[in-house]
Amino acid sequence: MDVFAKCSEIGARVRDARAAGMYPYYRVLSSAQDPLVWVGDRELVMLGSNNYLGLANHPEVKEAAAIALAVYGTGVAGSRLLNGTLDLHVELEEKLAEFTRREAALTFATGFQVNLGVLSSLLGRRDVAVLDALDHACIIDGCRLGFGRTVKYRHNDMADLARKLGQISGGSGILVVVDGVFSMEGDVAPLPEIARLARAAGARLMVDDAHGLGVFGESGRGTPEHFGVEHEVDLLMGTFSKSLAAVGGFVAGSTPVIDHVRHKARSGIFSAAPPPASVAAARKALDIVEREPERRKQLWENARYLKRELDTLGFDTGKSSSPVIPIVVGADEDVYRATIRLHELGVFANPVVSPAVPQGRAMIRTSCIATHTREHLDRALEALAQMGRELGLI
Repeated sequence: MDVFAKCSEIGARVRDARAAGMYPYYRVLSSAQDPLVWVGDRELVMLGSNNYLGLANHPEVKEAAAIALAVYGTGVAGSRLLNGTLDLHVELEEKLAEFTRREAALTFATGFQVNLGVLSSLLGRRDVAVLDALDHACIIDGCRLGFGRTVKYRHNDMADLARKLGQISGGSGILVVVDGVFSMEGDVAPLPEIARLARAAGARLMVDDAHGLGVFGESGRGTPEHFGVEHEVDLLMGTFSKSLAAVGGFVAGSTPVIDHVRHKARSGIFSAAPPPASVAAARKALDIVEREPERRKQLWENARYLKRELDTLGFDTGKSSSPVIPIVVGADEDVYRATIRLHELGVFANPVVSPAVPQGRAMIRTSCIATHTREHLDRALEALAQMGRELGLI
């Protein structure tokens, strides 16, 4: 069989969707990730960005990136292990370690690469990774690249987690890996109970806080700070592509573990280092996270308002307890229709279909930005209400 034979099915589906005006992906923006964006000649309210604190177009962040670009150029032309480590990388890692209250931190070119590298380098043949059923794809893929066994427990089901941990034979190394904030549903992992169960089983705990860093906690240190369990989380993963206004990611933990990952993680050793402009932008964004807690306060005010109004309209917003607020629709095709209709009404939102969510639970994923005004949100809510009535969702 031709290895490309399978491609025709996807190609045909994409062509049909485009012909029917029902293809909601790869929309082209011609503006920054602000509360209002331009798509073609239309201005839309952005409810689909992970720019939670509104820093991706912040003047200080852009200035820091521009200075780094002028001094260091566009890229480092090599991996961190060899010629690609700049003083910028080291300074950012030291700042991240200090901010997260860890001994050490290590940056990667993308958040996805963090989990690929960390998990594949830590999980040996006698080890077991215990995952929430809705953990992000990069966690699943990182475990696949390792030589250990993977066990999944039902989403946020602590009784099932306890059962799964109890079934693992003695002598195995156990790593529980969980999203702090689940990126599609917007709900939060019960970290205190997860930490207690992991500790009782002699397991280590890693939290992927890509959507929690900068958002949760009094100081913005994420869901472990929010729950008061920072000292019980062995590894903390975060990204720069959400609250920190750039691209890249990091892992923070004890010095021996970070040094192990530094010399064993193939996604870091065999990839070019994060470019200077991104590193400088993330560093400046981290300064602003610490300096301006009012951004988090405004973000949460916006999130609570949007969720309350969506619930009042009659939408199903699931169990969201974060600035990520889903609108559960059901069938994949209906989500495509809803997304396209919202676009026509002036709102940019994201369709989420299986396998990113369970079959029959397709949803529109909305998310708030600290710099949304009440006028922006009301404009979006008016469009959402019209779409919901037209499609019979409310």
